[in-house]
Amino acid sequence: MAARPAAKASVAIPQLGWDRIRPASVILVSGSEDFLADRAIRQLRDTLRAEDPSLEVSDIEADAYGPGELVTLASPSLFGEPRLIRATHVEKCTDAFITETLRYLETPADDTYLVLRHGGGVRGKKLLDAIRGGLGAGIEIVCADLKKDSEKLDFAASEFASQGRRVTGGALRALTSAFAEDLAELAAACQQLLADAAEEITEETVEKYYSGRVETNAFRVADIAIAGRHGEALILLRHALASGADPVPIVAAFASKLRTMAKLAGSRGSSGQLAQQFGLAPWQVDRARRDLQGWDDAGLGHSIELLAETDAAIKGAGRDPVFALERMIGVVSARGLPLPR
Repeated sequence: MAARPAAKASVAIPQLGWDRIRPASVILVSGSEDFLADRAIRQLRDTLRAEDPSLEVSDIEADAYGPGELVTLASPSLFGEPRLIRATHVEKCTDAFITETLRYLETPADDTYLVLRHGGGVRGKKLLDAIRGGLGAGIEIVCADLKKDSEKLDFAASEFASQGRRVTGGALRALTSAFAEDLAELAAACQQLLADAAEEITEETVEKYYSGRVETNAFRVADIAIAGRHGEALILLRHALASGADPVPIVAAFASKLRTMAKLAGSRGSSGQLAQQFGLAPWQVDRARRDLQGWDDAGLGHSIELLAETDAAIKGAGRDPVFALERMIGVVSARGLPLPR
């Protein structure tokens, strides 16, 4: 997973993704995605411990740092064990931590690995600039938030690829859609499937394990309606609403998918070319092309107009938001044809 460059223009040390962490005298773990940072630091610990089971692990809370802590922990031990020192909350560190860490970086201790976890912000900038400038001969592990759907999809795919397991595109989309709000939950879901599922993980496998989470998902309702399965879409909608789902994101899911379909209607070219042209991921292009089967321009236009009416109805312009949602699903399931009166 590629690392994102730091804000500082000149960086003299390697900047690596969370999954490429390796031993170094100083390891700056930056970025706001705590789950990836924690996993990277655990991976480093496991690597060092595999090399030498006598590894001594110590922790420093940089926001409550007392003078002399780092020097004491980095001092040679009686038996010469390698040491891993993990400093957390560096984004809220004390002045003493900055001063003493800068001094330490001038001559890092032998057989010692200092990990500095900085979650973002300007506090400790002098220290970060020094590390990125090369002081301490360290590396930086960048753990930025995965905000785009394509980034979360890549993350989930890598979870299965790392174990040599096959997973279908539909399964990946169902997982990332259902657990899009929490990367830790997405990772846990992937690990559960890796532990318990059959050799190939399909969309049906995901539904078996996470049916409650997936079936009530707004995009799941939209997918089934767009595919023309009216009765099933209505059942899932009512299940979602009974589970406390908000109508607003349900309409937003329909809007997102139908507008993508409208962008690609009549377009020609490879998935990669169209993805670049319209600012989409290639899998989104492939999915929209499949969704367009059986649709025409008039049906798309009518459905998109109805989406605007439904959006207004659920936000207070109509008396019965549930009726508005069910009418929208009926029209979309009929590929844009008006419902019979």
